[in-house]
This record gives sequence, C-alpha cells and structure tokens, in this order.
Amino acid sequence: MTAFFVTGTDTGIGKTVFSAGLAGRLGAQYWKPIQSGLEDETDSATVTRLSGAPALPEALRLALPASPNISAAAEGRQIDASALVLPVERPLVVEGAGGVMVPLNDKALMLDLMVQWRLPVILCARTALGTINHSLLSLLALRARRVTVWGVAFIGPPEPQVEATIARIGEVRHLGRLPLLPDLDAATLRAAFDAAFPPEAFAGAPA
Repeated sequence: MTAFFVTGTDTGIGKTVFSAGLAGRLGAQYWKPIQSGLEDETDSATVTRLSGAPALPEALRLALPASPNISAAAEGRQIDASALVLPVERPLVVEGAGGVMVPLNDKALMLDLMVQWRLPVILCARTALGTINHSLLSLLALRARRVTVWGVAFIGPPEPQVEATIARIGEVRHLGRLPLLPDLDAATLRAAFDAAFPPEAFAGAPA
C-alpha cells in the first residue's frame, strides 16, 4: 500500500490542494505532522473538505503561522524530531510544513523527517518566475541526503519550457501540472486532478 511525503519549493504554492487531490485519488488518509497557524482553516481541515479523505490528528499544533521552530519557540516549546512517529495507516499522504529546508529546531530540518521516514517524496513546484532555481536547489538537497524523489508536480499556469528545464536538469519525473482553480471545491479539484495526473503517475510506490 502506497505512502508519499509531499513537500514544496516554498510555502503557499498549493501543496495542500495537491495533497487533497492526491489523497482523494489514492483513497488515502492524510497526515500533517506539524501544523503552524491555527487562526484560519488548518491544512487537515482543508484536505478533508476538498477530498473527503479522513485526516489523522496532527502530532503538533502550534498557534503562530511561522516556521515550526519559531512557532514552537513562541510557546516556550522545542520540537523533538526523533519523537515524531510515522503513522502505520496505508495508503497515506504526509504533508510537510513549508519547504525542504524549513527548520524544526536549531539543528533539525524538515528534510531530516524525510530521511527518517524514508517515504518517496513528491516535490510541488510553482510555475511562476524563480521556480527553476528553487526547484533545482530543493532537488539537490533531497538527493544529497539520498531521499527518493518520486517526481515533481507543477502547480500554476502552463510553462512548458520551464517545466521541461526542471525535469531535464533535475533528472526527475514530470508527474503533471495542476492549474490554479478560481472555483475550488471537491468536485472541481477532482476533475482537475484527474485531467492533470495520469493514473500511472503514482502507481507502484512502496509503502
């Protein structure tokens, strides 16, 4: 049964919407290990609303919408990365906070959780200006730690040359491209996700 870790080249690029689409496609449970920011709808609530997929409880819920190390420090806490245990449920979609190099504490990064859990990683990349640099740096960091990169999922309007450049230089699979949806709900997301990503894009991943 399949499990993926979804990360991004930056925050706010649409990886939660992608995670909702992926959870719906796989019939998977969703898990956000660390939620930073509680004032607005949480990522778990968003995924449940958009996919109908059940969300497992977050391991940590932090009020401040900031990098997890800063959010934890604001509450006088420190995140112990080694104490975060991957759920056994499968299929499973795990969504990280922010990007690959987001700090959890003064020593550990989100990347360390990817190394610790050894799940295949899907990198979500926007198609806007600057994405080539951000994407290739993220791929470089993942490969340096021997993390299995399943592929890149692009989010935004079509940029064929940009997408092809990242796939070619980054030596990574182009999984598909999810457009920005002006009317975002469960039905429009499912239709767009099905159109953007062929069934074989996520087939054959290890648990």
